[in-house]
Amino acid sequence: MKIEKLNLNGKKDSIEVMDRIFSGKINKILVSKVLYKTNVNYKKRRAKTKQQNEIKGSTSKIYAQKGTGNARHASRKAPIFVGGGIAHGPKGTLAYKKIKLNKSEKKLSIASLITEKNKLKNLLIFSDFTDEIKKTKEMNKIINKFEIANSLIVLDKKSKDKIFKSARNIPNIKVTDVNHFSAFDIVKFEKVVFTESSVKELEKRYS
Repeated sequence: MKIEKLNLNGKKDSIEVMDRIFSGKINKILVSKVLYKTNVNYKKRRAKTKQQNEIKGSTSKIYAQKGTGNARHASRKAPIFVGGGIAHGPKGTLAYKKIKLNKSEKKLSIASLITEKNKLKNLLIFSDFTDEIKKTKEMNKIINKFEIANSLIVLDKKSKDKIFKSARNIPNIKVTDVNHFSAFDIVKFEKVVFTESSVKELEKRYS
């Protein structure tokens, strides 16, 4: 299929793209499954309790082993005492068990989301950036001109090198490449922007 391509002057052209990426079947159940797995894998366990060996205090035996009529105890730091350590509590550094994402799941979910963005007219394809954009002010003008103020911008390496510095401090804009974006990123931003070369790189991954 053919899709509209723009240059920075607003001149329109067309580019041939793969149907299964830009006008394929939208599998919402798969997308939901992939987003859930991605979210779980991002999450880390942050809760932290002190173990018995982390409690400050005396290490001496609290009373004699025999003759008191009480149970045998060695330390007030034991978990059964108030103020003692917590047995089997969260350790802070332990991450949740990661859920495996299959390559086919990733690819099909991204194709579904790109197709949806295309149908909603929230997908733009630019010609490759040939000139370096050095100032954030210049990049802001481009963003306002094409109404891409809340966008994931997926670029080829050469284009990324030319605009990354000018775009990195602009809020609600993420500049990345074909190898470093996920289904979660596509959902997060209202619009998705590709360059002609980044589309070709994306298609290589599906061929």
